[in-house]
Amino acid sequence: MKKIIIILIVLLNFNAMAQNNKGKQLLKEVSAIVKGYENISIDFKYALENTSENIKQETKGDVVLQGDKYKLNILGITRIFDGKMLYNISPEDEEVTISKSKDDDESNITPSKMLSFYEDGYTYAMDIVQNIKGRKIQYVKLIPIDSNSEINHILLGIDSQTKHIYNLITLGKNGSKTTLTVNSFKTNEPLSKTLFTFDASKYKNYYINKLD
Repeated sequence: MKKIIIILIVLLNFNAMAQNNKGKQLLKEVSAIVKGYENISIDFKYALENTSENIKQETKGDVVLQGDKYKLNILGITRIFDGKMLYNISPEDEEVTISKSKDDDESNITPSKMLSFYEDGYTYAMDIVQNIKGRKIQYVKLIPIDSNSEINHILLGIDSQTKHIYNLITLGKNGSKTTLTVNSFKTNEPLSKTLFTFDASKYKNYYINKLD
């Protein structure tokens, strides 16, 4: 009986390692393809659910990425990162907040890390395959290595044909569930040279709040 148990444990461990390697290899392919693009433009839907807190929110947004730079529009706010400084522009409040980027904080999945955050800090396992509107979506389960992480696990949906990210489902330890679904994924679009540049002359009547 002991020998049978040992064999089963070895087989289970071997299977877990194989799944980890498959998941890691798939994400390497995704990362290599993404890094080959000069720029990426994404339209997305973002949903937040927490049944215990009776929270259910949905919103749409768009983001343009080029290297570390990005321009994000969501919830009526525009966020521009020019590679050094971060500009949060709120037309409703007529305020611009300027600060140094906090993108080096590993606990945040910021726009500039949205397509590469999974490269470090997680163990990987192949999960289910779903057929969504004729597209084969392979999910990879990411479990944080840091036991103190507020994230329980992440399901990253990959389009098996294009190797583009289709959606990102994050399950928190507090029972929350956030889902980011990519509605449109365009690459190497012609961009304005000033797209990631903050033009203060456009916001003369705004309150400029410099944090750094």
